[in-house]
Amino acid sequence: MAKLLEFQGKHWLNQAGLPVPKGRVTDSAAEAGNIARRFNAPVTIKSQPQAGGRDRAAAGLTAGTAAEAERAAAEILSGAAGGSPARRILVEQKLDTVKEYYCAIVLNSARAAKSPALVFSPDGGADIENVPENRIRRFNINPLFGLRSYEALEICLQAGLPAAESLRLADIMVKLAAAHARYDCQTIEINPLVLTADGRFLCAGCVMDIDNAAVYRQPRFEIKIARDLPGEATELDEIGWAIEETDPRGTGFLMNMNYDEKSPGYIGYHPIGGGSAMIGLDALNYAGLKPANYADTSGNPVAAKIYRIAKCILLQPGIEGYLLAGFMMANQEQWHHAHAVVKALREILPLKPGLPCVLLLCGNREEESLQILREGLRDLTRPDCPGQRVEIYGRDYVTDTKFIGDRLAALRREYREERGLQG
Repeated sequence: MAKLLEFQGKHWLNQAGLPVPKGRVTDSAAEAGNIARRFNAPVTIKSQPQAGGRDRAAAGLTAGTAAEAERAAAEILSGAAGGSPARRILVEQKLDTVKEYYCAIVLNSARAAKSPALVFSPDGGADIENVPENRIRRFNINPLFGLRSYEALEICLQAGLPAAESLRLADIMVKLAAAHARYDCQTIEINPLVLTADGRFLCAGCVMDIDNAAVYRQPRFEIKIARDLPGEATELDEIGWAIEETDPRGTGFLMNMNYDEKSPGYIGYHPIGGGSAMIGLDALNYAGLKPANYADTSGNPVAAKIYRIAKCILLQPGIEGYLLAGFMMANQEQWHHAHAVVKALREILPLKPGLPCVLLLCGNREEESLQILREGLRDLTRPDCPGQRVEIYGRDYVTDTKFIGDRLAALRREYREERGLQG
């Protein structure tokens, strides 16, 4: 899912007629202080983007003065407030909260439903995961008619809320459901939806995820990459998305894992299929290794697409190996992978001599594919070719994650020893 940042989601909620706190976004601690000064009231400074976790920086730091706001913003931007350093922060007027609710519109993919669903609890806030099931109300929304006022009102009354309060909350629920449909969302989560001391309802927290397949219909959001990312898009993320976006022949997924290129043990990771990817991660974990990226080349992609993915993986700085993780008996034509990997390795290994490479490939056309790998990399796999570390395996090792992980770890140790490195 393509995730909007919290401040972006709140902007579009406001456009849909939903109440949000007054706030501004900035990438500067000094500007955060200026914003607080203009508000002339206590503020909350929140990290952007706000992910699912509810750490101290995501929940927000409070400040009573401009100087305090500047200090709090500096903490969040540097990472000193907990979590990763932020690129942007949201400065909002601090709310005098009386009550917190949880309200979300999600997609219910159950066979009997196949519809949007309202999820509501009168016990919102940071501990929503621990709220008892009997305090949560769920309602499947008819996608033809949307959420109707009397349906939303009934949900509030079932939750035991006063009539006057229920009427106002029902109006917010109806507008939220309409925004979910208008913006092609997978999820809109308002947590907390707060009632303030002066009687206002405000969307104090917002998570908005757009359906990847519908991003082209929503140019207003200016989403560059229609995919869920762990953080801000990196250059590798943008390259990977460009490959997938411009070539629909099979899957060529590539995503950065925000690894530390100066930290040892990271491997360029090239799985074939989602199930294979999970098994390959076990192989790395057992051997004490870590993936620098996530990828997938399945669905019978052409060699040109696989080659571009493999080359991007191999060119990542600081990696100490490459794993082609074909831990599945794939029914696609595997010789496309063989041709692509041969071409990528022959281009990249001269730039990274001795880089450990373990290639596991099996499935349809397996023998032909393994022969392509052996012939194409013959001069890199011969016993009389010192300094090169390329090993090729087929179906005999498709379930032996320990063996594959151990081989890659052993080659990596040789690689580091050759360079006089420890660990």
